[in-house]
Amino acid sequence: MVLSAAPLRIHWLRHGRVASHRGDMPLTDEGWREAEAAGVRLSRLLVPGEIVSILYAPTRRTRETAQALQRAITASAVGNPPHISLLEPEMHMALRNPDLYVAGQRVEMVSSAEALAEQLSTVSLTGEQLGQLPFWPTFWSHTDRIGYWVGLDNPPGEDARAVARRMLTFAVSLLDLPARQPRRYICVTHSPNMRAFLSHYLLGYDPGEPNYAETVDLDFSGTNSLTITYRAHQTVYPIP
Repeated sequence: MVLSAAPLRIHWLRHGRVASHRGDMPLTDEGWREAEAAGVRLSRLLVPGEIVSILYAPTRRTRETAQALQRAITASAVGNPPHISLLEPEMHMALRNPDLYVAGQRVEMVSSAEALAEQLSTVSLTGEQLGQLPFWPTFWSHTDRIGYWVGLDNPPGEDARAVARRMLTFAVSLLDLPARQPRRYICVTHSPNMRAFLSHYLLGYDPGEPNYAETVDLDFSGTNSLTITYRAHQTVYPIP
């Protein structure tokens, strides 16, 4: 892979705050404020001539976070235009939560048997029956549900390594596009994806939950290299 002279920067961004994870929940008022504050922070990083894409996973909380980001970035540019092209937010399946399966159906990581049952449109399994399946009872009772999944080698679907690989493969594939000017992708996703990515490609361990609207930053602007940054941690990978 030979990188273009035009830099590519990507941010994995956790969605804003929600009241619970019992289903596809909306942002709380605080969640909207967190997302808008993240948009203001990111607007300070934009460079002239940059094409900025906001992508989001297929959930309500990520979509609303993307909308808040776009609103904040647009407002921040008023009176001091950075001469960027800000595209409309777009849903992207690469940013989805881990693929887990029950009775042949893909399900989201929800926090109760009742919320899980609501996702099973073609089968009838009671909460009691779901509570007898492998993985789920321990997941629901664990003090760190996502941490429990990150540490498993055999969940009922994608494990953390597979999700981390999916995220990295998607990011690297963006280098395939013609790059005649700088590009930035703000990708609104979920904490399992970010924790999996950090564990396998930056830290070597699971760091726990990122803050709402916090980012992991990927920078392909170097010569055939990827720089990953999270808080005070940074590493550089060669891109073959």
